[in-house]
Amino acid sequence: MTDPIKFYSTGDEYGEFSNFADYPIRIGKATWPTTEHYFQAMKFKSKSDQNEIRKANSPMLAARMGRDRKRTLRKDWESAKVNVMREALIAKFTQHEELRELLLSTGNAKIIEHTTNDDYWGDGGDGRGKNMLGRLLVEVRSRLREESRTTNSGQD
Repeated sequence: MTDPIKFYSTGDEYGEFSNFADYPIRIGKATWPTTEHYFQAMKFKSKSDQNEIRKANSPMLAARMGRDRKRTLRKDWESAKVNVMREALIAKFTQHEELRELLLSTGNAKIIEHTTNDDYWGDGGDGRGKNMLGRLLVEVRSRLREESRTTNSGQD
């Protein structure tokens, strides 16, 4: 049994998995400085709110702006947030070859965002959290592995 991979801070081993890691993603016609910028901006229907967050000069600032309830949250946010995160992660791990390789190099290890700050996206620090970010990374890893199998099987 492989040890689980735990990450949280961008400076840690596997810190590249953090949404704060400095890997821009392109979705639609826009480029977002980090997956955190994209995720936080998508909480809002207003294009001006989204653009303000996209222009935030750090992922921490984008996160704070995304938690600002003076902005009007999308009505469907609770049901949409996992798909928004999945979209951001797929963009991140398909647009940066070195990240794709890093994620695939984790084999079949469980991936855990280890933090007491979050028991939805992370493990809550004690393993009782949902670890949705880790679960989505495992899902993206499977998808990438499947795609490379399909691509490579067609080559002689």
